[in-house]
Amino acid sequence: IESERLRGLTHEIIELSRLQAADALEHAGPVSVDTVVARAVDANRVVADAHRISIVAQSDPDAVVWGDESMLVTAVNNLIANAIQYSPDGSRVGVGIARRDGAIEIAVTDQGVGIPESERDRVFERFFRVDSARSRQTGGTGLGLAIVKHVVQNHGGDVRVWSQQGRGSTFTIRLPEAAAAAPAASSRGASS
Repeated sequence: IESERLRGLTHEIIELSRLQAADALEHAGPVSVDTVVARAVDANRVVADAHRISIVAQSDPDAVVWGDESMLVTAVNNLIANAIQYSPDGSRVGVGIARRDGAIEIAVTDQGVGIPESERDRVFERFFRVDSARSRQTGGTGLGLAIVKHVVQNHGGDVRVWSQQGRGSTFTIRLPEAAAAAPAASSRGASS
């Protein structure tokens, strides 16, 4: 188990350093948000089923962002994995997609323990963990949300958290819609 944890930690540190590279979005293109969500949900299905947690995901076939699909899958995957880790057995994790003001929002909601107000600003820091005693297992690396933050920032977006102790949390990724983001991204690439 310790070797698994170290392997995960090594992978996440490499991922984080890759995200900080200047050319992190070198292979950007239009990405279907539906595909990102479906892949992230699939990656978490086995763990969710083992704890009788249902993952309910919305769909929006017209939601497209400009970016790197595998990075975005990693970000949404990390949010869903966190939601499952902090949720009680038999509960539900929701993944919503919404389009607002030229942006696309992907919201992951759980019915878990919630995050104390004093810790909400710190959840995106590297190695910070919300009361690990209350998470399902202590196997996390404390890098998952830092990776989410870097992926989203690389894509010109932001991520925020709403939480109520004992009621659950919602993490919302907000990204520029492809129609709005693509011209800016391609003109940036052309000038380099």
